[in-house]
Order: sequence, then C-alpha cells, then structure tokens
Amino acid sequence: MPIASGKVCCSCGKLSDRYVEFKCPKCGETDMVRCLHCREVYAKYTCKSCKFEGP
Repeated sequence: MPIASGKVCCSCGKLSDRYVEFKCPKCGETDMVRCLHCREVYAKYTCKSCKFEGP
C-alpha cells in the first residue's frame, strides 16, 4: 500500500503533491499551502494566526 505524500491545501483541505507553500502575506508567521487547482480558480484562504483572507 503506497504512502500518501504531499501537503494539505488550506483552501480546499485536500492532500496534494502539486502545491505552493508560502508565509502569510500579512503576518509572516503561518505557512500557507495551496494546491494547483485552488490557485488556478482563485479559491479563498484564511490565515489561522491573523485571519488575513486572500488570494
């Protein structure tokens, strides 16, 4: 049985191996992970630390 790899997208909550990871643009504390699909459709995300909403 293969082991799943990747990270969980902060927009859709799905595990993905095609993602980008960055610090929150406002507070710089929280690591944000967004899958390719959510980036393409401009899905919203929220920082858990400062409640900043993007994209």
